[in-house]
Amino acid sequence: MDDTKLTIDDFLGGKLRLYQPKTGYRAGVDPVLLAAAVPAQAGQSVLDLGCGVGAASMCLGTRVPGLRHFGVEVQEDYADLARRNAAENDIAMDVATADIGALPDYLRAMSFDHVIANPPYYQRGGTPSPDAGRETAMGEDTTLATWIEVAVRRLAPQGTLTIIQDAARLPEIFQCLDSRMGRLVALPFSARKGRPAHRVVLRANKGARTPFQLLAPVILHEGDEHQGDRESYTAEIAAVLRNGASLFAG
Repeated sequence: MDDTKLTIDDFLGGKLRLYQPKTGYRAGVDPVLLAAAVPAQAGQSVLDLGCGVGAASMCLGTRVPGLRHFGVEVQEDYADLARRNAAENDIAMDVATADIGALPDYLRAMSFDHVIANPPYYQRGGTPSPDAGRETAMGEDTTLATWIEVAVRRLAPQGTLTIIQDAARLPEIFQCLDSRMGRLVALPFSARKGRPAHRVVLRANKGARTPFQLLAPVILHEGDEHQGDRESYTAEIAAVLRNGASLFAG
């Protein structure tokens, strides 16, 4: 993609810089939250399904050096940017340009300690975005059930699946998960105190049997309403976004 069509954006308080398209789908808070929820340790392997420009993997790799990163992205321009971002930030990442439902043979032959995903939040319908990249990233083409099935198949025993999704689709996620997965932990996010959760991070382990946990919602912003241009993130979320802190351990 021509550099004139790109921006260079700071993440994690400037520890990480990512090339992104000026228009279309642009990584924001969600991939940072996803990365902060992954209980990875140096030496482990991570598969990022639908990795986009690599934001979640780059945030995770900045927080936990020494991981082995793999990504899959169907849009060639975004896959190229993921490779470029990995090289620019000195984080080794193998990125395949492919649909997650048709993984390359070498990825199908592998298993991973962690699989992470930020699947499209919305089912197709209504007026599509005029930008093809944003439409592909935000509108569901491959079903959520397929995303989860591909992730589960690629996990090693006791491996961790971590996904972020619209909170309204949590029941659908539960329907997609079967007896192969346990130790389910759901962490909801609410924009402000007293408001319904709008995002949820779900973690599960392959082969585990621990009961489900629904954690207390994490509040993203201080105050009851938006106050001009000032930043209003809570201290917990600011530590994640600026310093690469973990959302929860274990």
